[in-house]
Amino acid sequence: MKAYEFGLIVSGVDPHADDFEDRFFEAGCDDATLTVHRGAVIAAFTREADSFASAVTSACRDVETAGARIERLEPDVWVSQSEIAARANLTRSAISNYASGERGAGFPAPKARVTTASPLWDWAEVSRWLLHQGMVSEAVVQEAEWVKGFNAGVGSVRA
Repeated sequence: MKAYEFGLIVSGVDPHADDFEDRFFEAGCDDATLTVHRGAVIAAFTREADSFASAVTSACRDVETAGARIERLEPDVWVSQSEIAARANLTRSAISNYASGERGAGFPAPKARVTTASPLWDWAEVSRWLLHQGMVSEAVVQEAEWVKGFNAGVGSVRA
């Protein structure tokens, strides 16, 4: 078994309620740290499981047992150049060179906030490109694609 770290952004619970932490603990979230950041309730997990998908799936079940609704899984698919560098264990300068086309060819284009000073890339696409360059493992790509699909599915359930 391996320990996987991720966060679930949740809603439908009152973080000021007297039983807030107890509800999560009793539901099986004893491996999560509960915080409120920028108005969002976050259950940050370090969960042991056979796979990333198993870890997230079991955490979701436990969070829902606590009475919360899952809004999103993090680390999210939308990443800045700094986040790409951190996730790939590369320098920010190297990522900047890839993104500008100065090094390598075919680096994915940003997908959001393209006209701003801080565009965002799709981590699943970038990790695939990095895999082909020998810079990340297949497991990194699989996890990125799983997170992307999970978050897309959470949104489609509410639509």
